Amino acid sequence: MATHSHTTPEERAAKRVEDFNGLAWHVAAYVIINIFLWLIVPTAAFWVTFGWGIGLAFHVAFYFIGDKEIEGRRYQKYLAEEQAREREKVS
Repeated sequence: MATHSHTTPEERAAKRVEDFNGLAWHVAAYVIINIFLWLIVPTAAFWVTFGWGIGLAFHVAFYFIGDKEIEGRRYQKYLAEEQAREREKVS
Protein backbone atom coordinates (compact mmCIF):
# COMPACT_ATOMS: atom_id res chain seq x y z
CA MET A 1 0.00 0.00 0.00
CA ALA A 2 1.46 3.32 -1.06
CA THR A 3 1.24 6.20 1.36
CA HIS A 4 0.57 9.56 -0.24
CA SER A 5 1.34 12.87 1.44
CA HIS A 6 -1.96 14.37 0.25
CA THR A 7 -4.07 11.96 2.31
CA THR A 8 -4.95 12.44 5.97
CA PRO A 9 -3.96 10.01 8.74
CA GLU A 10 -7.61 9.00 9.05
CA GLU A 11 -7.80 8.16 5.34
CA ARG A 12 -4.60 6.10 5.49
CA ALA A 13 -5.78 4.22 8.60
CA ALA A 14 -9.16 3.57 6.96
CA LYS A 15 -7.33 2.25 3.89
CA ARG A 16 -5.41 -0.22 6.06
CA VAL A 17 -8.67 -1.46 7.57
CA GLU A 18 -10.13 -1.78 4.07
CA ASP A 19 -7.05 -3.75 2.97
CA PHE A 20 -7.46 -6.08 5.94
CA ASN A 21 -11.11 -6.65 5.08
CA GLY A 22 -10.06 -7.51 1.52
CA LEU A 23 -7.63 -10.09 2.86
CA ALA A 24 -10.30 -11.59 5.12
CA TRP A 25 -12.71 -11.95 2.18
CA HIS A 26 -9.92 -13.46 0.05
CA VAL A 27 -9.24 -16.12 2.69
CA ALA A 28 -12.96 -16.86 3.12
CA ALA A 29 -13.50 -17.25 -0.63
CA TYR A 30 -10.41 -19.46 -0.92
CA VAL A 31 -11.59 -21.81 1.81
CA ILE A 32 -15.24 -22.04 0.77
CA ILE A 33 -14.64 -22.42 -2.97
CA ASN A 34 -11.84 -24.93 -2.52
CA ILE A 35 -13.96 -27.09 -0.20
CA PHE A 36 -16.64 -27.28 -2.88
CA LEU A 37 -14.07 -27.96 -5.61
CA TRP A 38 -12.55 -30.82 -3.62
CA LEU A 39 -16.02 -32.30 -3.12
CA ILE A 40 -17.10 -31.92 -6.75
CA VAL A 41 -13.91 -32.37 -8.83
CA PRO A 42 -11.11 -33.71 -6.62
CA THR A 43 -8.84 -34.53 -9.57
CA ALA A 44 -8.66 -30.90 -10.75
CA ALA A 45 -9.02 -29.22 -7.37
CA PHE A 46 -5.36 -29.68 -6.44
CA TRP A 47 -4.10 -27.32 -9.13
CA VAL A 48 -6.69 -24.67 -8.34
CA THR A 49 -5.92 -24.89 -4.62
CA PHE A 50 -2.17 -24.82 -5.28
CA GLY A 51 -2.19 -21.90 -7.71
CA TRP A 52 -4.67 -19.82 -5.75
CA GLY A 53 -2.79 -20.67 -2.56
CA ILE A 54 0.35 -19.08 -3.98
CA GLY A 55 -1.57 -15.89 -4.69
CA LEU A 56 -3.14 -15.96 -1.25
CA ALA A 57 0.27 -16.48 0.37
CA PHE A 58 1.56 -13.34 -1.35
CA HIS A 59 -1.52 -11.41 -0.22
CA VAL A 60 -0.88 -12.51 3.36
CA ALA A 61 2.84 -11.75 3.09
CA PHE A 62 2.24 -8.23 1.84
CA TYR A 63 -0.21 -7.36 4.55
CA PHE A 64 -0.80 -9.66 7.47
CA ILE A 65 2.43 -11.20 8.79
CA GLY A 66 2.94 -10.47 12.45
CA ASP A 67 -0.13 -8.28 12.90
CA LYS A 68 -2.90 -10.05 14.85
CA GLU A 69 -5.08 -7.25 16.18
CA ILE A 70 -8.81 -7.09 15.61
CA GLU A 71 -10.15 -4.55 13.14
CA GLY A 72 -11.06 -1.80 15.60
CA ARG A 73 -7.73 -1.92 17.39
CA ARG A 74 -5.98 -2.17 14.04
CA TYR A 75 -7.63 1.08 12.93
CA GLN A 76 -6.63 2.87 16.15
CA LYS A 77 -3.04 1.68 15.83
CA TYR A 78 -2.67 2.83 12.23
CA LEU A 79 -4.44 6.08 12.98
CA ALA A 80 -2.02 6.83 15.82
CA GLU A 81 0.95 6.03 13.56
CA GLU A 82 -0.31 8.28 10.80
CA GLN A 83 -1.03 11.12 13.23
CA ALA A 84 2.49 10.80 14.65
CA ARG A 85 3.93 11.04 11.13
CA GLU A 86 1.86 14.15 10.49
CA ARG A 87 3.15 15.73 13.73
CA GLU A 88 6.75 14.91 12.73
CA LYS A 89 6.26 16.60 9.36
CA VAL A 90 4.96 19.76 11.04
CA SER A 91 7.82 19.90 13.56
